[in-house]
Amino acid sequence: MYVIRSVRAEDLESLYDLSQMALFINLPPDKSIIEKKINKSIKSFHLPSFHLYDNFYIFVLEDTSTGKVIGTSMIHSQHGNEEEPHFYLKVAQENKFSKSLNTGFIHGTLKLGIDTNGPTEIGGLILHPAYRNNKEKLGKFISFSRFLYMGMNPKRFKETILSELMPPFDSNGNSPLWEAIGRRFLNMNYHDADILSRENKEFILSLYPSETIYVTLLPTDARNAIGKVGADTLPVKKMLEHIGFKYVHEVDPFDGGPHYKVKLNDITLISNLMNGNIIYDKNIKSEKIKPLLISNGDSKDFSAVRINAEIKKNGDLTNFHIDPKEGEMLSLSNHFLTSAIHLS
Repeated sequence: MYVIRSVRAEDLESLYDLSQMALFINLPPDKSIIEKKINKSIKSFHLPSFHLYDNFYIFVLEDTSTGKVIGTSMIHSQHGNEEEPHFYLKVAQENKFSKSLNTGFIHGTLKLGIDTNGPTEIGGLILHPAYRNNKEKLGKFISFSRFLYMGMNPKRFKETILSELMPPFDSNGNSPLWEAIGRRFLNMNYHDADILSRENKEFILSLYPSETIYVTLLPTDARNAIGKVGADTLPVKKMLEHIGFKYVHEVDPFDGGPHYKVKLNDITLISNLMNGNIIYDKNIKSEKIKPLLISNGDSKDFSAVRINAEIKKNGDLTNFHIDPKEGEMLSLSNHFLTSAIHLS
């Protein structure tokens, strides 16, 4: 059985192991940094700050048969404030036309943007390689848990939700856009700059070009990377588009990865969130069963599991009829009031 839950202090070793399986800035392979993030997350779940930019939530996926944490995902309640702005490149076009030559061109442009009252950002989704392509669709399980939590606690998050997607990299793991722009102005490699930007953004404002950048002047590989996603990120892109996210013609200033945004209440999972009771029912109809992600109803010590339920309306509430054996196995009580979203 698999359970999504809020992170705990004892998850440090498991998260450290996961951090070494992929390059994620949100989960660097550094125990001291991970420990600080865990402590910040525990505080955010139990006593969130009035300043949303201080709140950071880590969700973990546990394989209860082994007790191991096998995946994680995250929410930063506000990415971008006065001290640490949210930077992006606005992708646009500029028309040029000469009457005397009767010739015109449309040039792609990039321009640095700054947001000091940034959106909520989701990210940091990691799944242990041994559990990928699992029939339980564990990647979706981890991702959707964040939307379930946001739907249950909308006041903890901003109106706009952001997801920054990973672009394609070259065979050496370098960013073509960074090599064309960033390295020329900041004189450091992509990964060092990306890590530094998580703690210090002053150098971006001071050194990164602030005027319009004409895409025509960039190498072909850099132009082709702008707003594109890598092959491994395509499933994430499709999933986000399916639930309401859209590309907003903004990209990461370092690697050109696209920014996808949506209003919190326009996320289909959240707009269709259901509140209701668990009902034990030996006579549920298999043809009407739907896979759901259902919570324990606790915002502080959050957990969620996958159930198969027949959904029946009861006024403003929705009753989730489940097999008693499944309810007992998942430790879900009969007539338990909870929240759920569709997993299909």
